[in-house]
Amino acid sequence: MAGNERLYIVTYDIGDQKRWRRVFKVMEAYGRWLQFSVFQCRLTPRRRAALGARLDGIIKPSEDHVLIIDIGPADAVDPRVESLGRPFESIKREAVVV
Repeated sequence: MAGNERLYIVTYDIGDQKRWRRVFKVMEAYGRWLQFSVFQCRLTPRRRAALGARLDGIIKPSEDHVLIIDIGPADAVDPRVESLGRPFESIKREAVVV
């Protein structure tokens, strides 16, 4: 399973506070919060599809914008990030207890 995970940066601009909170809650389940409307996610193809479907069910296309940026294979990519202020850390594979 780990071999087919990819690293994504998801950023969004949501026109309504209620929808923004719903998007934020969904994103917390899929990745690590980096900044106000930016998340870093490590996703399998199935979880990537599920994330897209969930977000599509929340946003209003005429007012909202979501970018899902595929950085590459999670175990092979080493993102080059310049971070001013707090340090940036790439998501490492770790067990999640549900």
